[in-house]
Amino acid sequence: MNDQNTILRVEDLRVRFRTRRGDVRAVDGVNLELNRGEILGLVGESGCGKSVTAQAVMRLIGDGRGEEVSGRVELDGEDLLQKSEKEMTKLRGRRISMIFQDPMTSLNPVYTVGNQIAEVPLLHEKVTRRDAYARAVGMLETVGIPSPKERARRFPHEFSGGMRQRSVIAMSLCCKPEVLIADEPTTALDVTIQAQILDLLQDLRRDFGTAIILITHDLGVVAEVCDRVAIMYAGGIVEQAPAGELFRKPRHPYTQGLLASLPKIGDRGILKAIEGRPPDLMNLPEGCRFAPRCPHAFGKCSEYPPLERVAEEHDAACWLEKKHE
Repeated sequence: MNDQNTILRVEDLRVRFRTRRGDVRAVDGVNLELNRGEILGLVGESGCGKSVTAQAVMRLIGDGRGEEVSGRVELDGEDLLQKSEKEMTKLRGRRISMIFQDPMTSLNPVYTVGNQIAEVPLLHEKVTRRDAYARAVGMLETVGIPSPKERARRFPHEFSGGMRQRSVIAMSLCCKPEVLIADEPTTALDVTIQAQILDLLQDLRRDFGTAIILITHDLGVVAEVCDRVAIMYAGGIVEQAPAGELFRKPRHPYTQGLLASLPKIGDRGILKAIEGRPPDLMNLPEGCRFAPRCPHAFGKCSEYPPLERVAEEHDAACWLEKKHE
């Protein structure tokens, strides 16, 4: 039975890529819930499976040769993994949308920005081309593009990085989707523009009620805008909790290591790094995947730890919590 407050539920999501060397288990048993009007931060090192999870949710992978996706991805109770590509085409951009990492590769260099944004309502709604273009101009204004009428006639290469990112956000929100997945939306932007983009995401959540998954490795960004946080490591979720709770009392050693590695004001010492390297996704260990790097590992860690409730609204996949009970 679907919780009325839950707009997106991911259950036991697994993604494998078949290669000549063997299967890459890029995502291995991810479980997530996103509530209406919520910003959920998905955090982890590069290569942990964050972007692949997002692409699987959007059904952008899984239909090609060498790609295998299993599990359930429910959008308001409907399993997206069971839908045809034709059905998904109708959903993408209308009910669920995505901001990709590099805005320059998300925009077609030979079409004006206004025409590209107008394509979204033209595809999903019964509107005239004039009305769709007018909405595109309105969305450019909504995301803070100055002189939107004039800018809509420009090509992507005539925009700065921050303006291209805003344009991609405008395109993603043109049909007011229920769910927005923002994959590193502030990457390669200067600090001032980063702050503006984050403010914009919060405004969009407030004005449109859009639920947002914010994929990032920047814990400062998470602390500023996210309601809840899910920490990902080696293809799985190892901890999730409300943002304040997670920063106040992290339960998983990997999360503790991430927080300890952050520079602190006035601290001129050497930054603390997590020792070791993430496991090979072609040869994942049977037990806890963080155990080879964990300073607290003990015998039980040879078994795979399930993600379980360790405090109110706080889940962790760590045998250490059981040991301390």
